[in-house]
Amino acid sequence: MTETTATIREITLDEIRAAAERIKPLARVTPLIDVSGPAGRPFFLKAESLQPAGAFKIRGAYNMVAQLTPAERAAGVITYSSGNHGQAMALAARTLGAPAVVVMPTTAPKVKVEGARAFGAEVIFAGTTSADRRARAEAEAAGRGLTMVPPFDHAWIVAGQGTAGLEILDERPDVAAVLVPIGGGGLAAGVAAAIKQSRPDVKVIGVEPAGAAKMKASVEAGHPVTLPKTETIADGLMPVRPGDLTFALVQKFVDRVITVEDKDIIAAVLWIFANARLVAEPSGAATTAAVLSGALDAALSVHGPIVAIVSGGNLGVEKLAEWSQQPAGDTHL
Repeated sequence: MTETTATIREITLDEIRAAAERIKPLARVTPLIDVSGPAGRPFFLKAESLQPAGAFKIRGAYNMVAQLTPAERAAGVITYSSGNHGQAMALAARTLGAPAVVVMPTTAPKVKVEGARAFGAEVIFAGTTSADRRARAEAEAAGRGLTMVPPFDHAWIVAGQGTAGLEILDERPDVAAVLVPIGGGGLAAGVAAAIKQSRPDVKVIGVEPAGAAKMKASVEAGHPVTLPKTETIADGLMPVRPGDLTFALVQKFVDRVITVEDKDIIAAVLWIFANARLVAEPSGAATTAAVLSGALDAALSVHGPIVAIVSGGNLGVEKLAEWSQQPAGDTHL
C-alpha cells in the first residue's frame, strides 16, 4: 500500500447511497441500451449522455453543491473544467440558487462553452491544460470568496458519480464487467467503489485514450504520475494527472486500466450513433471503443454481460456529420 492510499479515506456504500437520494431532484436514472445484436456479445450502454447537461457530471456536481451551507451557496461556486463538469456545476448551482463561475480551456468545444453560459455561469478562459485552469480558478476563488467545486478529486464528487454504479447493479444484476472512462478518475473511482463494495465478483475496467494515459501510468508506478502533456480527441479525458483520492480508489477497486486509440474512439462514436441512436462525444465513446477494437479482450477475459458507460453526449452536430461523411479508416483528428 502506498502512502497515498494509506492516508486517503474510503468512500463508503452508505455515502454513495445517500448521494443517490440527494441527487434525485435533478439527476436521472439513465437506461441501459441493449446493443448485444450488433456487437455479437451481451453488451449494454449506460446512457449518461441523457443526463441534464448531457453527461454523468451532474451526479457529483449536484451532490456537492447541495451539501454546501446556505452562506456558501449565496457567495457562489467556481470550478475548472474542459466543459462537462462546468456545465453540470452551472446547472446544479442554478437549481440551488448559487452564482457560478466556470474556468475553461481556450480550446473548449463551443457546444460546452455555450452550455455553461446557458445555465447562467460566468465563463473564464485560461490556457489549455488542467493545471492552467485550476490555477486561475483557485485565484478567482480566493479573490472573490467562492467555494471550489472540483471536477473529480473530492469525496462528495466521487460519491455522486458512484451512484451510476449502483444503478447498473440494480438493472443488470448479472453484469460481468463494467467499463468506465477515466479523465481525472472521479467516475471510475466512484463506480468502482460502489460496485466492488456491493459485488466484488464484477470486474471494473478503466479506459483511457492512449494519448492521455495518466491513470495507467500512475497505477504502474504505484503513485499519481503527472504526464508532460496529453493529446487526444477525447477532450474530457485529457487531465495530465489523476487526483490523489481518485488514484487511491482506482488502485484499490479497479481490476485493470486499458487504453484505446483515437481512431477507434471516433469509430465508436459513429457505431453508437448507428446502433443505439445515441450521440456520444469521444470521451463517452472510449469504453465502447475498448470493446469494439478488441482492446478489452486483449487485456482480460470476460464471460457474461458487459456494460460500457457512455459518459457524455456533448458533441456538436457538425463534427458528427464530418466524421460520418469520411471513409472508414480515414478520420481526421
